[in-house]
Amino acid sequence: MTLDDYVLETLMPDLIGHDRHPSAFVVYLALWHRADGARGGAAVASLRELAEGTGLSKRAVQGALAKLVRRKLVAVDRATPTAVPAYTVLRPWAQRRTAR
Repeated sequence: MTLDDYVLETLMPDLIGHDRHPSAFVVYLALWHRADGARGGAAVASLRELAEGTGLSKRAVQGALAKLVRRKLVAVDRATPTAVPAYTVLRPWAQRRTAR
């Protein structure tokens, strides 16, 4: 599994430097890894699992996920309101490249 150059060259400075949300970048990377990256799988994980896996607090993970969803970098699917969510890592830059 390889990481898109865009993630390190553009997304990292944007989320960390511009948006001042380094936790969002860390959570994005964790979900990328769990979802098998560019293959487009879903990562099923609780807040506790993401917090433990990233070293962030559950609250920081919640804020990061909200930021990623707002930026359309992650989609969340829950079977029921209390179910463990499935996170799909989105790559909008890849869609723009193929549309050209």
